[in-house]
Amino acid sequence: MFLMRLSVGPSIMRRHVLKNVWRSFVGIKRNPDISSVYSTSSANLRDSLLQENTFSDVLVDSFGRMHTYLRISLTERCNLRCQYCMPADGADLSPRTHLLSQDEVIRLANVFVSSGVSKIRLTGGEPTIRKDIEDICVRLSSLKGLKNLAMTTNGIVLSRKLPNLKDAGLSSLNISLDTLVPAKFEFMTRRKGHDSVIQSINDAIEVGYNPVKVNCVVMRGFNDDEICDFAELTREKPINVRFIEFMPFDGNVWNVKKLVTYKEMLHIVKTRYPSLKRLQDQPTETAKNFGIEGHEGTVSFITSMTEHFCAGCNRLRLLADGNFKVCLFGPSEIKFLPAKPRYV
Repeated sequence: MFLMRLSVGPSIMRRHVLKNVWRSFVGIKRNPDISSVYSTSSANLRDSLLQENTFSDVLVDSFGRMHTYLRISLTERCNLRCQYCMPADGADLSPRTHLLSQDEVIRLANVFVSSGVSKIRLTGGEPTIRKDIEDICVRLSSLKGLKNLAMTTNGIVLSRKLPNLKDAGLSSLNISLDTLVPAKFEFMTRRKGHDSVIQSINDAIEVGYNPVKVNCVVMRGFNDDEICDFAELTREKPINVRFIEFMPFDGNVWNVKKLVTYKEMLHIVKTRYPSLKRLQDQPTETAKNFGIEGHEGTVSFITSMTEHFCAGCNRLRLLADGNFKVCLFGPSEIKFLPAKPRYV
């Protein structure tokens, strides 16, 4: 993949980010200097940032991409055991004392936002199992310059936390759901909870999230027969169903035979809904977005395997243990914080 060049061996991006984030973290200021080099599909984003004078060249990589989107993993733990994500016997987890504290999350996030990051997404593991999730959202949403605070969740315990999260400044939601059949849900996740996820989707709509994004990883022989059922969810509700190509991760026993390609999924939806129409995508968008005539919601396709979007990627990743990754698929990590016991 294109981004592998950023993840293996030294690069301008990795050296500059490590140096300047560490300086900022310990309180050493640096004068911003906006780079004029930006050759990806996000040129419009560049022009906007230059006009606002809010972006530092610290977050421009060696390919000229402006990294304005930070994903923060709040925990390695999850209350599901999805087969495509985790081995049946679980995964080795860092001791809780080695994970980022709330203060460290906020302090590091502030460094990135002050350098030009405008969107933060909270992930995990499962972010809603952190007891201080509402407090983290309140503090993050108050950072000057942050325009969007999002979260990706499995929805199991989300419903009862939604009102507080909404009030805390959480501005957008992605809820993962791979099947509309409870028995298949239990098989895939090795846990019960299908009804809880459905309730969370409906409650998110009720409290005002629009759209509610539903992430669906499509796997041949498991849920590829439900593609149109998911698309039907968009008829009367502000739901954006996001069909995701099955990707390889450590421990998920990925097999190309399970991959349902974007073109296959598009054909299935187009056959059922001939009025399917391509929508205008936002700069740095990873999804290909479509509308269906008469439907309140939309459908999207994330083509990680067959039509990757590395050239326009603007994402950075801060892991729960304080390590930093430029690419989800890259093996390299940068340690921002010293290895010492820290308490959540």
